[in-house]
Amino acid sequence: MSYLEYNVKYVPTGLRKLLYINWPIVLLLTAVSCVGFLMLYSVAGGSAQPWMDPQMKRFGIGMVLMIAVGMVPIWFWRNMAALAYLSSLALLVVVDVAGSIGMGAQRWIDLGAIRLQPSELMKITLVMLLAAFYDWLPVKKASHPGWVLVAVTIILVPTALVMKQPDLGTAILLLLGGGTVMFLAGVHWAYFVTVIGAGVGLVATVLKSRGTSWQLLKDYQFARIDTFLDPGNDPLGAGYHITQAKIALGSGGWAGRGFMQGTQSRLNFLPEKHTDFIFTTLAEEFGFIGAMSLLVLYALIIAFCISSAMQNKDRFSSLLILGIAMTFFLFFAVNMSMVMGLAPVVGVPLPLVSYGGSAMLVLLVAFGLVQSAHVHRPR
Repeated sequence: MSYLEYNVKYVPTGLRKLLYINWPIVLLLTAVSCVGFLMLYSVAGGSAQPWMDPQMKRFGIGMVLMIAVGMVPIWFWRNMAALAYLSSLALLVVVDVAGSIGMGAQRWIDLGAIRLQPSELMKITLVMLLAAFYDWLPVKKASHPGWVLVAVTIILVPTALVMKQPDLGTAILLLLGGGTVMFLAGVHWAYFVTVIGAGVGLVATVLKSRGTSWQLLKDYQFARIDTFLDPGNDPLGAGYHITQAKIALGSGGWAGRGFMQGTQSRLNFLPEKHTDFIFTTLAEEFGFIGAMSLLVLYALIIAFCISSAMQNKDRFSSLLILGIAMTFFLFFAVNMSMVMGLAPVVGVPLPLVSYGGSAMLVLLVAFGLVQSAHVHRPR
């Protein structure tokens, strides 16, 4: 028994739970969010409006929600996994029927005070359900074809609905996040090799479908692929965004131009500078050192999640923590790869840094689940 555990055994249960909270993760999440606040202040030209002030308020609400979720016993969230998944699925159907349209996509439900993006909820509830499923299923049955088919169906149904919006970036995150939980749960590697082979065939089929009556992607999505392969082919058109992003990344050098001194963002050369491409503003103003510092903060969050999962003897809790950690990793890995030209632009925000209500609140609630698993782990 550690010194802390020995001395808190007489403390009331609620306060004891607060002491058991994984505070390093809380501090790291706060640090990353503060980086986001600074960047939003900068891209607004030195003003808290219209982005930084709302983002700070959402962060405050999200932190309260995270602690509240962390105080609830983990068995409750396990029992709620199926209901949470089905509710998210229902919301995706509502989006398909009567969702709000923005930037050519139908992804939101307008609630007045906030525009809810159900696909953000699905990223977390999918992990919850798969973790509960593999906690219920004996390990020796994890690779049985019938049970693998059940898990694949759980993943593919919401993925298909998200693709219809269309939202290729979120669909990819759902597939990778769900596949990670399956792998961690002990599903045989041969299934993943088969899926990778099928994925290569699917990519070839998608490319072949271009210009046909059965075209599988929208024209703008094919344009993103063209831009990824050769952004210089149309530097003032489809390749403009990624070209300007690379200029901003390179112009920052080692130490950057200085806070609020980035020419690309201040002169409005950067597209979506407060959302998907905010990392380029950070790299221009704080250089390689600033960009790597943010990456280190992200890596530390992942490391503390892995440490918490490894210490947890509950199978559901471990799978849930690792699944959420992997989803978080995919968020920033895909975004950074996208803005650096290493992956096609698919519209994935930088977690806790990009401006956005649904993404921040859902992510902090997800870390609330991580806290719940950590606080209530067997000791």
